[in-house]
Amino acid sequence: MTTFHWVRHGPTHEKTFVGWRDVPADLSDTARIARLHAHLPSTAVLVSSDLCRASATADAVAMGRARLPDDPHLREFDFGDWDGRHFSDVAQSHPDLSRAYWETPGDIAPPNGESWNAAAARVNARVDALCAAHPGQQIIAVAHIGVILTQVQRALGQPASDIIAHKIDNLSVTSLTRSETGWQLGRINHLP
Repeated sequence: MTTFHWVRHGPTHEKTFVGWRDVPADLSDTARIARLHAHLPSTAVLVSSDLCRASATADAVAMGRARLPDDPHLREFDFGDWDGRHFSDVAQSHPDLSRAYWETPGDIAPPNGESWNAAAARVNARVDALCAAHPGQQIIAVAHIGVILTQVQRALGQPASDIIAHKIDNLSVTSLTRSETGWQLGRINHLP
């Protein structure tokens, strides 16, 4: 069995869409980071999205763990033209599209952006490759809320519209295990 410990990066304090825009994380809560480090398996392999908010969070919890290169396939959803815009601005400029994007996620994408299904396919392919490269190991993956939710969906087999309601806090851990029979969900949004 291969177990993934998905860690959402530290907070950005942004009040807008943040997808592929490279926004740093606030990692000043050293006590919380220390608890997170202590909670994660010490012998795990560590991988991260290549966006600085995830990569810096991975560096903060690495402390002797084997660190794989940062991976662009673990980036947040690409929000395209919506990246950097406030949610209310997007709702006003694209009312039908933005409502459909959140209420019926799947193949709907922001202008010049990525749909839920496209992001999930990208992430699933990388997770499968990581499982093949590190069978039976513990893997810590520092990524983003959308990325983590695609994997929760994979384990639960529910529609994206049900999964999108799950809360994934910054610096939380969501654990999933892959066995011969498929994916099993451990804990969602655990705050060490």
